[in-house]
Amino acid sequence: MNASAGPLPPGNSRRLRVFVPVLAALIGLAWLSLWAWARSPYGRYLEHGDWTASGPAAFLCRVVPAGAVVVPMALYAAAWILMTTAMMLPTTLPLFNTFDRLTARRPDHGRLLMLLGLGYMTVWGAFGLLAHALHGVVLFALANIPALAWHGWLIGAATIALAGAFQFSSLKYRCLEKCRTPLSFIIEHWRGQAQARHAFALGLQHGLFCVGCCWALMLLMFALGAGSLGWMLLLAAVMAIEKNVRWGQRLSAPLGIALLSWAVVLVASHA
Repeated sequence: MNASAGPLPPGNSRRLRVFVPVLAALIGLAWLSLWAWARSPYGRYLEHGDWTASGPAAFLCRVVPAGAVVVPMALYAAAWILMTTAMMLPTTLPLFNTFDRLTARRPDHGRLLMLLGLGYMTVWGAFGLLAHALHGVVLFALANIPALAWHGWLIGAATIALAGAFQFSSLKYRCLEKCRTPLSFIIEHWRGQAQARHAFALGLQHGLFCVGCCWALMLLMFALGAGSLGWMLLLAAVMAIEKNVRWGQRLSAPLGIALLSWAVVLVASHA
């Protein structure tokens, strides 16, 4: 890592007064927005229902070119960005905190932090679009394959079982280890030249590892209901503990067992 980042500054009080409250306010605003959205007349958009059937979204679908595709995707992207901000930013506090300290003396410190966050959110945004496309394929299959529609619960059970099995995978633990050591991660990936570009790239790289260890748990939102704030809070707490708390890695196996057991119960209750 280039020395231009400077040594760790003694300004911990500045960081506590400014950085932590700003990031906490951003996360809190995301949760508040989700709460308000879920209780509004447009809350059904969080549930991935038929956005083109009625209401303002249906009107936009008619007047916007290719609106039947563009409008639901835009609504979904807005909901996904809020969900990601609320659920995943708390898990990255150590990374932002370390990067904030390392770049605090740079005149473009604020811009670098924003680029780091933008890179991180870009990866989760791409994952959200892929998940949205997969969800569309599933809905199409349910609408056109009667046998699958009659046994739609199998999709939920399979998603829960997949999330449980992934808790025991080596990929999960390799990615989780990268997320748990932010200082080592920054030293390994941060470069002194073209700091703006490398700050964005650092966010991208960390986002890839974050998706690598959390993607299966995030897919649970499709099985549990994307508009359920209770499940969002629970999953966000689990992922934050796994990544940030010293004993958090011990939670992975019991959580995997619980999810696999839940899937078995679902299958047994429908069999």
